[in-house]
Amino acid sequence: MKILLLGYGKMGKTIEKIAIERGHTIVAKIDLQNRAEMEELGREDVDVAIEFSAPESAFENITYCLKKGWPIVSGTTGWLEHRTEIEQLCLDTKGAFFYASNYSIGVNLFFRLNKQLARLMKGQAYRSSMTEIHHIHKLDAPSGTAITLAEGIMEGSGEQKGWKLAPEDEEGFIQIEAKRLGEVPGTHIVRYESQVDTIEITHTAHNRDGFALGAVVSAEWLPGKAGVFGMNDLLENLD
Repeated sequence: MKILLLGYGKMGKTIEKIAIERGHTIVAKIDLQNRAEMEELGREDVDVAIEFSAPESAFENITYCLKKGWPIVSGTTGWLEHRTEIEQLCLDTKGAFFYASNYSIGVNLFFRLNKQLARLMKGQAYRSSMTEIHHIHKLDAPSGTAITLAEGIMEGSGEQKGWKLAPEDEEGFIQIEAKRLGEVPGTHIVRYESQVDTIEITHTAHNRDGFALGAVVSAEWLPGKAGVFGMNDLLENLD
């Protein structure tokens, strides 16, 4: 499979390594410095694009790929105010767009556990909050994974109005504390506190390989399809 990489930071390099190990070809590695090279590629030169760039580049990158007719897998966070536009463009172009805030299989199991715990906590005397910890190079806060977890809590319990980024705090909202430390790949802690005890569930990534593998598997699955997809679609349809 011919893969176009959009974004060649640490995540892009890990995706490249895993894609090559799985027998794929990287046709181009595009960053801000060489973006013009993408325009030299024809429709037939790319089977699928994998996009892990920066929040300010993601919307333009995804738009370009959909208009070009390339299926695209995106894991960039911090641009989701444009998500409705991208999903409409995908439908208009009969393209294929796959988005996840986190491609780790373990994290996606954690999402399901988080939602189930929220259902169990409904009506109980606990207040939910969250801490997410990432490397110092991560530009957006809170993480897309933390936002997905907050949405899962809201859907599961139906008792929260939304989320607030610490130090903001308001009754009825999930407070998310975002820490940027060293080279931490990603840790997410969901917390329920009452006057008598605290319940926590935690996911800790040890490296980027799980995220990269999930992105490559998603890219293998996407070509030939049309529509907007996410990890639930992938997990439910894998053999």
